[in-house]
Amino acid sequence: TFRGMRQSLMKTFDEIYISDLHGNSLKRETTPKGGKDENVFDIRQGVAIALFVKNKKKKESVIYHLDLFGLRQEKYDWLDNNEFLKDNYVQIKPQSPYYFFVKHDTKKIKKYLDWKKINEIFSLNGVGMTTARDNFVIDFDRSTLENRIRLFKNSKFDDEELHDFFQINRKKGWNIRKAWNMLQKFNDSELKTSIYPVSYRPFDNRYIFWHDSIVWRTARRVMRHMLEENIALITPRQYKEEPGAFITQNIVGHKTVSAYDINYIFPLFIYSDEKNKNLFNHTQSEKEPNISPFVFEKLSKSYDRKPTPEEILYYIYGVFYSNIYRETYAEFLKIDFPRVPFTSDYDLFIEMGKLGKELANLHLLKSSELDSPIAKYQGSGDNDRIEKVTYKEDEQRIYINKEKYFEGVTPEIWNYHIGGYQVLCKYLKDRKDRMIDDAPRYCRIVTTLYKTIEIQKQIDNIYPEIEKNLVIF
Repeated sequence: TFRGMRQSLMKTFDEIYISDLHGNSLKRETTPKGGKDENVFDIRQGVAIALFVKNKKKKESVIYHLDLFGLRQEKYDWLDNNEFLKDNYVQIKPQSPYYFFVKHDTKKIKKYLDWKKINEIFSLNGVGMTTARDNFVIDFDRSTLENRIRLFKNSKFDDEELHDFFQINRKKGWNIRKAWNMLQKFNDSELKTSIYPVSYRPFDNRYIFWHDSIVWRTARRVMRHMLEENIALITPRQYKEEPGAFITQNIVGHKTVSAYDINYIFPLFIYSDEKNKNLFNHTQSEKEPNISPFVFEKLSKSYDRKPTPEEILYYIYGVFYSNIYRETYAEFLKIDFPRVPFTSDYDLFIEMGKLGKELANLHLLKSSELDSPIAKYQGSGDNDRIEKVTYKEDEQRIYINKEKYFEGVTPEIWNYHIGGYQVLCKYLKDRKDRMIDDAPRYCRIVTTLYKTIEIQKQIDNIYPEIEKNLVIF
């Protein structure tokens, strides 16, 4: 692990000097004053220069750190004009368990580590499913997908022809003939029973033929609970980009929120397995909260009443959308599951939960607030094909071709990210060369992002109060 590597470096070297040149475009870094920060190379990952000193006589390791922000040429000039001087660096003291090689508030570290991680709160959780062949098993249209799977099932092609005709990549450990044989157990009319909605990307719901024959890893242990009436949080365990969370009522893929980080799903309810019912568990309720008993116990004691599972989920969702929370604990969110600070103030718990619920309803596109969208689909002619996605800031328009556009989109909304995805841009580019047959839905998504930004401001107004009095676990 990276923390293990940093600890090992401290044991190996006596002095370590780190010149952090920043420029991480994945994090969209800026200077401390909000100015532009550029990479010294044509890459997205940030850059640092490290000097490691090892003396003949071993002594306790000392770490020094230097930040260098700004334009690329400014960084080049500084490096050219400055010799190595110890006085340019600030000594830092990396603390267990992470041993960060950056400046940190150690009190903040200890406080954050006292909070429970999301995977400790939701007992059942796991990574999103992996198809290994999205283009074959996932489609925008249910009927198109069903016809494709039926054609595959009834095909007389040999193995090589199956791969080539259906453009299915070869993958070690998966046999296309075995998949074909498994599908022979289906009648053609039964294929539709394995087609389900899937949350593919933020606001981008498609259909998947969810069956072990073709899907590389169905993650059935967790996903089967999403086939019932349910709701779940989605968040990665760690981030290379920026923190993100989303909500779903469907099964999900492993890249729903982030292109570079594996997503985890946390269902609110778990359902009993009908196949395993017997004399000993036949009285088990149809569904149970997927929240650890100790969470209910501690919160009930603090609030003098037992919160509902939904109240807990919406509270967490609200906290995860606090920009103060994300910025304050950014370094921790990069490396492990996010932790949750539970306020001991019941009224504050409910207030944050209400904001979280508003967000959830918006993100599921079920809020009545979306009935009057702020964006409109405009233009002349009958060409509704998405040819080239272009945003014109001065017009506040998103063009999908030369004639058609969505108007009423501010730069803040256009640039809004959920996890690793620039939502509005990603949605359209994934539909390039398709007809825009869901313009009203896209206008609702624009409106959702506008209202999300507004709710995040309300969340940040109350978030500082949350950390003043916390439930101790």
